[in-house]
Amino acid sequence: MVKYLYEESVVDQDLPSGARLIVGVDESPAARWALAWAIGAARLHRMALVAVHVSRAPVHPFPEALPVQHAIRQGEEDRCGEVVARAFEDVAGGVPDDLTTAAVARVGDPGYHLVDLARDGDLLVLGRGRRGLVSRLFLPSTSMYCARHARATVVIVRQPVPPDDPQFSGERARRFWGRRHYQ
Repeated sequence: MVKYLYEESVVDQDLPSGARLIVGVDESPAARWALAWAIGAARLHRMALVAVHVSRAPVHPFPEALPVQHAIRQGEEDRCGEVVARAFEDVAGGVPDDLTTAAVARVGDPGYHLVDLARDGDLLVLGRGRRGLVSRLFLPSTSMYCARHARATVVIVRQPVPPDDPQFSGERARRFWGRRHYQ
């Protein structure tokens, strides 16, 4: 049974006490790998698992001023719950029964909210996929932000490279280009 938490003021009181394993979840394959790693680590260390999805929807600084802003925020928080449920379904066939699990949905900057939720003694797990240059320029890395600012221990799970997509390391490239091809 997963407990979904939406309101920011209530979240800290309703989250499991003690050391927690907080995992950032989104629609990316790297986040699926991070969730799988987090489920295994939570079982191994008997920690509570908190799955967090933060939507980057634009938020007005004064949500009371725009009546439609509340509806947008509510819609995004509902979507966040669906994203977390789909991720658990894809990775583990549903929410694991043997773990204390909570899901947190927030709207705003993912790095800020993940760092805000993680406290001393927690383990913050994030996925890191392969991104292009344009994506890195216009969308900052959440995992790097969390690694710089979090008080908790941060684990960054890299998305594995498919076997049909070989990556040449710098060492292999130097050996290849450094050979002298004489007869």
